[in-house]
Amino acid sequence: MKKFTAVSLFCGAGGLDMGFENAGFHTIWANDSNSDACKTHQNWSKAKVVCNDISKINIDDIPTSDVVLGGFPCQGFSLSGPRKIDDSRNSLYKHYVKVVARKQPKIFVGENVKGLLTMADGQIMEAIISEFSDCGYNVFFQLVNAKYFGVPQDRERVIISGFRKDLNIQEFQLQMPQIPLVTLKDALKDMKAAEPNEVCQAPYSSRYMSRNRKRDWNEVSYTIPAMAKQVSLYPGSPNMIKVDKDLWQFGDGGETRRLSWREAAVIQSFPKEIEFYGDLVSKYKQIGNAVPVKLAECVANQLREVLEEGRTNIWEQESKHRTEKHLNTHVS
Repeated sequence: MKKFTAVSLFCGAGGLDMGFENAGFHTIWANDSNSDACKTHQNWSKAKVVCNDISKINIDDIPTSDVVLGGFPCQGFSLSGPRKIDDSRNSLYKHYVKVVARKQPKIFVGENVKGLLTMADGQIMEAIISEFSDCGYNVFFQLVNAKYFGVPQDRERVIISGFRKDLNIQEFQLQMPQIPLVTLKDALKDMKAAEPNEVCQAPYSSRYMSRNRKRDWNEVSYTIPAMAKQVSLYPGSPNMIKVDKDLWQFGDGGETRRLSWREAAVIQSFPKEIEFYGDLVSKYKQIGNAVPVKLAECVANQLREVLEEGRTNIWEQESKHRTEKHLNTHVS
């Protein structure tokens, strides 16, 4: 029985890819421009990981696959920063579109921040859907919170799923698995005590203090950010005390510290034993930028069900699609 293959763009450390691997997909090729992230990815996966700017890669060198994955960079779309229509980082998704257009996978999956939905009053989202549709795909998008997919973290993200039109998938919606929330206590119960060199020791800014970035053991974590100094407090830290409007101070009775990078990785549902390359800032960045593994796995399982249900039809359509593409190429 054929195994579904995947190509991953903007792969980072590979949270999205690892989730798909756990669901039975096989990532054969991956790309990112961050050398530390590429080393991290290559250390756990069997994929060929190419470290280079996507704009400098020849699309012909990218292998054909059943699925194309890509959490294209979201800094220009983020609600936490400026959202300019002409932000050059927003154009990176166009490289993703070019790869999908040329390689024509059965499905593609994109992931991005919540802010993508309201960027330019929805015009950016409309443009993205239109471009993928012009490539020959039925496109569906959905805002989900990772905490409902087995991830111990409040993390809202947009999942974009595209199905090649000849597969005739007219409807698709991610279903939340019927599982209890995973708390910080559940996630971190078997963790070793954090070493000082595993925790960001930067001073706490007034902005950080005003946001009271601490969740208790019986709750899920705040969103794991990519910036080390913005990582939330370890749940075993003393509670913060409000002394005035938007003004808090640390309480007494224990060690106040941020989550270690290892704890942050587990909260992102990476396995405890995974190693991240680079310095401390780089490790936190890779972890914060990743798609939570459990969320990716749930997405992959549901997409796999769609493909499995129509497997015979899909392979027949695939053969026809490749033949027509070959003929059209020679005619042109």
